[in-house]
Amino acid sequence: MTTAHIGALKERETLRLCTAGSVDDGKSTFVGRLLYDTKSVLADQVESMERSSTDRGFDGMDLSLLVDGLRAEREQGITIDVAYRYFATDKRTFILADTPGHVQYTRNTVTGMSTSQVVVLLIDARHGVVEQTRRHLNVAALLGVRHVILAVNKIDLVNYQESVFREIEAEFQRIATRLEITDTTVVPISALKGDNVVERSTNMEWYTGPTVLEVLETTPVSGGRAEDLDFRFPVQYVIREHASDYRGYAGRVKAGRVAVGDTVTLPGGRTSTVEHIDTSDGELADAPATVGDSIVLRLADDIDLARGDLIAGSDRPAESREFAATAVVLTEKDLVPGAVLTLRYGSAQVKARITSVDRILDLDGVADTLAPEKATLNEIAHVTIQTQLELPVEDYAARGAVGNFLLIDPGTGNTLAAGFVGQRLR
Repeated sequence: MTTAHIGALKERETLRLCTAGSVDDGKSTFVGRLLYDTKSVLADQVESMERSSTDRGFDGMDLSLLVDGLRAEREQGITIDVAYRYFATDKRTFILADTPGHVQYTRNTVTGMSTSQVVVLLIDARHGVVEQTRRHLNVAALLGVRHVILAVNKIDLVNYQESVFREIEAEFQRIATRLEITDTTVVPISALKGDNVVERSTNMEWYTGPTVLEVLETTPVSGGRAEDLDFRFPVQYVIREHASDYRGYAGRVKAGRVAVGDTVTLPGGRTSTVEHIDTSDGELADAPATVGDSIVLRLADDIDLARGDLIAGSDRPAESREFAATAVVLTEKDLVPGAVLTLRYGSAQVKARITSVDRILDLDGVADTLAPEKATLNEIAHVTIQTQLELPVEDYAARGAVGNFLLIDPGTGNTLAAGFVGQRLR
């Protein structure tokens, strides 16, 4: 391998994707096929899978065994919300979030999709679009996922019939259009046989579109990135050295970028200029700090800031004590109007009250529940929240770079709900 080739591999883009689907839609086999055909599994794993397949009397290789360790752990009572897999091709590297298929694990699906750029939604060709298909599409729309691949799996079990595929494709596109998910690809696959996952099928002359991997390798990853937003820097810690008059504001860049000489906005309408950017490797003077960088900002003015304050660019969000939001209930403790909780937004942690639970979203597409008495485990609700102090809240964007929060039980410290500023999916 040449130096140039090694350098090209290091510069590959990374795509984050999430798999979702109903129980028994073949999701484990699909993930196994993707890993196996991209040569992303070790030789000893393949040998173990082959032995286990033979021992179980399986005709061929049971690729689902490549992820069966996670299933065994669940059977032993170990909770794994979302399983992450890593694989790569010559064109890209991938981080795959594998989510549970059961309805009662909607909250886990939200977790997996919340950081994903692409959702691969599997359905069984024999059953077509079902309740979970609509539910997962609604969650994808809720989280602002732009790219959805519908993998119509087990197409071999319907004799590779084009008519079956086209009927499913049409119904899926109707739902996606209603939810304003416009970037979609529908691919007929057999994860078990290997059709159209990584390798192109020879069993469906009528299908001339891309394989699932080809879509994953060509989907743009630049749209909706945190790097494209205005600068956001929640202060996590204030560093003071009285002997040297050093005052720095430590934290991590959540959105945008910042460089020495930039003007930043501060609470109360104040502004200042960035004079120094310190990192663990020394001062950053010739390049900007970008999303994910942990830095210490030193400003031109001696300003009293504290943990939870936001240092931002010119497009600073307005501060408010009340806002509308969408919340996903994560525990068996209900969200009820009037409940006093702790809200964590960025690095700020303030007392908050649920002013109202406005509606429960019906992810099956029938009818929302208006003005409910409460929101329960796995339900997604529109709520109105009032905070004790003003916060610079803004609508959810860029897979949680801005606009996300947690609601915490002040008595136990348990996280009750994850939320997104703004009410979506009306």
